[in-house]
Amino acid sequence: MVNSNKKIGKFKSWVLASRPKTLPAAVAPVLIGTSVAYHDNEFNFIAALIALICSVLIQVGTNFVNDLYDHLKGSDGKERVGPERALASGIISIPQMKSAIYLTFGVTFFLGLYLVYIAGWPILIVGIVSIASGYAYTAGPYPLAYNGLGDIFVFLFFGVVAVVGTYYVQALRLTELVFVASIPVGMLITNILVVNNYRDVEEDKKNNKNTLAVKFGKQFSRMQYLTQLLIAYAVPVYVFVKYEFGWIVLLPLITLPLAIKLFKMLVSLQGEALNKTLELTAKLSVVFSILFSIGFLL
Repeated sequence: MVNSNKKIGKFKSWVLASRPKTLPAAVAPVLIGTSVAYHDNEFNFIAALIALICSVLIQVGTNFVNDLYDHLKGSDGKERVGPERALASGIISIPQMKSAIYLTFGVTFFLGLYLVYIAGWPILIVGIVSIASGYAYTAGPYPLAYNGLGDIFVFLFFGVVAVVGTYYVQALRLTELVFVASIPVGMLITNILVVNNYRDVEEDKKNNKNTLAVKFGKQFSRMQYLTQLLIAYAVPVYVFVKYEFGWIVLLPLITLPLAIKLFKMLVSLQGEALNKTLELTAKLSVVFSILFSIGFLL
């Protein structure tokens, strides 16, 4: 297996390591934050673009850290049913991955200095905490993913912080609406992690990776997934009623059939069969966010 993987070119190796199927999770919150800024006549193209690049780089850097430290902890064994990892398969070395982590987070920090320049020290703090949390997700003395805190991290940083931060660097102020708009994004992106941990629960138990699925069981994860779906779909209705938007803000509701299908898949499938559920859950978060953004733009 390793020999065949070594035939993969360097570029494709790094694409694999960046886990491109997870990157929509970095785009969705920036899309929502920018659309709310546009609605409030605060759209700033350069700020939005740099926020997008930084969001994607933080996601890539976090993926690199996960790959490295899951490998060092022995969590990526032969029984792994998720996507192939770059270090475990031998296509990238540990020193190379460490260099890539430093480079990715370093570029993110220096690009973020422009956002600090236009939006002030709060963005510096947010940026530093976001990068540090991306590293601490699987690394450090108390890795978040190994102690049941991964879900909270994902909701906060790929939901609330990413949406609100994107809005702030454009509007230089905050509103109640942008916080509300961040909730469904965070919920749906967190559901990606829920499926991942649900699929890997047996392997994670063996590796002392105490995700919520390991701590509380599969039934809890199924209810968590369903509850987060319900909250996500309730938010456009709340925005429609509370802020008196037109019916267009309800567009995300047309994805409800897919959401129902995904929950049924989660309940009925296991192991590698859940990889498709994971992929479709990620796509749902993007499609929902695009439709929700349209509601703010029109």
